[in-house]
Amino acid sequence: MHYFELMLKDTAGTSPGIHTAPSAGPGATSPTVPMRTLIALIVGSMVGAGIFSLPQNIGSVAAPGAMLIGWVIAGVGMLAVAFVFHILARRKPHLDSGVYSYARVGLGDFVGFCSAWGYWLGSVIAQVGYATLFFGTLGHYVPVFSSENRVTSALAVSVLTWVIFAVVAGGVKQAAFLTTVTTIVKILPLLAFIILVAFLGFSWDRFTVDFWGTGANSTVGSVFDQVKGIMVFTVWVFIGVEGASVYSRQARSRKDISRATIIGFFAVLALLVTISSLSFGVLTQQELAVLPDNSMASVLEAVVGDWGAALISAGLCLSVLGAYVSWQMLCAEPLALMAMDGLIPRRVGTINSRGAAWVAQLISTIVIQLFIVIFFLNETTYVSMVQLATILYLVPYFFAALYLVALATRGRGISHPHAGTLIDDSGPTIPPRENTRHAMVGIAATVYSIWLFYAADPKYLLFGAIALLPGLIPYVGTRLYRREQVFNAFEWGVLVLLLVAAGFGAAGLIGGGLTL
Repeated sequence: MHYFELMLKDTAGTSPGIHTAPSAGPGATSPTVPMRTLIALIVGSMVGAGIFSLPQNIGSVAAPGAMLIGWVIAGVGMLAVAFVFHILARRKPHLDSGVYSYARVGLGDFVGFCSAWGYWLGSVIAQVGYATLFFGTLGHYVPVFSSENRVTSALAVSVLTWVIFAVVAGGVKQAAFLTTVTTIVKILPLLAFIILVAFLGFSWDRFTVDFWGTGANSTVGSVFDQVKGIMVFTVWVFIGVEGASVYSRQARSRKDISRATIIGFFAVLALLVTISSLSFGVLTQQELAVLPDNSMASVLEAVVGDWGAALISAGLCLSVLGAYVSWQMLCAEPLALMAMDGLIPRRVGTINSRGAAWVAQLISTIVIQLFIVIFFLNETTYVSMVQLATILYLVPYFFAALYLVALATRGRGISHPHAGTLIDDSGPTIPPRENTRHAMVGIAATVYSIWLFYAADPKYLLFGAIALLPGLIPYVGTRLYRREQVFNAFEWGVLVLLLVAAGFGAAGLIGGGLTL
């Protein structure tokens, strides 16, 4: 029996669609994804395209001092988010529908659906961004893929997308193995960058020359504006910290999920802070701001010459390939799990003989293809794709944090159809002192999430609302088919807010005031 088949079996005594840990029985097989693979999924998902463009992204909006403050805030905030998933995996071991299950149980089916749909679309958009950076870098060495040949690049991105679909549709074990290998390989150029820059190119005088960005030639604004400006970019490079939670069903043990999340987080945090700090010791903020998307290659080129840029570019291509596999695996999971939970047609959750959710993978690949056409026709930049995807990812992060606060203070979710049942109240007994710590973690992650929404460019909030609207078609259709209440009073309020935001966004697009 494949592990996905276990998801289709509802445990006796629980509500349909909420997965609980199955009991062992004849013919059952234990989940086989070890902790090292979970760590590879997390690191492979986070260390993708973002880290290679980080010097330019940070340099375009902040000086070294604000950069360090931003990393402290992002480190504490994202650590709180990581601990949210760490704690929830322990407190609610029966919730196996990935990151969206917490929003669903805590705030109801519709909010859970919006979280899963947003997570899925964020992953889809990230795929296009990864591939855009991949071929943009390749175009520096192979002119046919240069930015002037957008049609050729679009066709190449499309081919890559469908090739990866063929790989992941062959089964999770095969794709997970490829992810593990590419994760190990792509870390090597990053370590080479750190060693070479630290010993050959870093200058303390250059790092401190305009430490707060207040010099006469500075254009980055106040320290507060600088810190605010880097927030979305810091979140983008941390996306994937929840990867082990998404694959919680396949883990060998619950402890592996928590450990993999924390280990993966600290490993990536160390890489991010080191690389961004070293870059300011090679080039000034103004010089970093005008670098191309693959800015890490340009920084190393300034230290050791052309071969340094080639080394990092090769690392980027391998990194993006690994991240592409990871996210094409991950982006199908929300669709498959929503189908298994009855929020969208169950056929979407169909599993093939190799344990792959091939229908969800197919739908995801088709939508990726659609976004490729839209983004390339609109000449959408990599940075714009990053910011839109990040906003969509923040939705399940925020609701998971809010659910933990509700658990620690109320003992259950805020508003959901199963309140007071085993679904929300089951789990290990938590001592009062530990429960207080959980509340503090949840509050920190909730406040951090709200700060990120505030720091984001408002237009991406409106575009995110527009992106959520098409999901109403399968959601409402499924509810009507199952003869279930479509929206309760709370959910109607959420829907109205969503429609208003989408309306402003659509008006801006039609009037030309907003563009991708």
